Amino acid sequence: PERIRSLLVKFLGNLIVSLSRVPETPERIAFAFSVGVFIGFSPLLGLHTVLGVFCILLFRLNKVAKMLGVWSNVPWIVVPYYGLATWLGVKILGMPKGIRFPRVGFYDLLGPEFWAWLVDQWRLLIPAFLGSLILCTALAGLAYPVALLMVRSYRKRFEVSRESLSHKATRDTKETRP
Repeated sequence: PERIRSLLVKFLGNLIVSLSRVPETPERIAFAFSVGVFIGFSPLLGLHTVLGVFCILLFRLNKVAKMLGVWSNVPWIVVPYYGLATWLGVKILGMPKGIRFPRVGFYDLLGPEFWAWLVDQWRLLIPAFLGSLILCTALAGLAYPVALLMVRSYRKRFEVSRESLSHKATRDTKETRP
């Protein structure tokens, strides 16, 4: 528990610092981050990065803030999150007919019987999609004010202005050119 807590604090700290150093207004950073969170937790599992890049190109959102939002759905969150999303969808729509939940051990995941069973449970996709859509919308709605508060607080605390970030980015670019 203590190790997990320290990793979570370190992850969130790095996220806040990374967002705060983006040379944009806090509002644009928070917006790009919240759109990234929406995509990162959307029901379109496996397409998150592609959708994130597409939105960056289409809407000209900040790349760093957007992709930090997309990638905030880290691997150790995926299974509990989509399990919760499916549960929420089942609570709203009801349990589809023909669904059964077997007792599955870790080594059962390696056998073909488990994967055949999983494919047979396709009726859970609609509740999972709906639950994930509701949760990703709620998370994106929370991400905007939280990111905005964190970026503003960090910049105020360390007196980081947009101009100094732009100047630093320009200076770093000049230093790396031959």
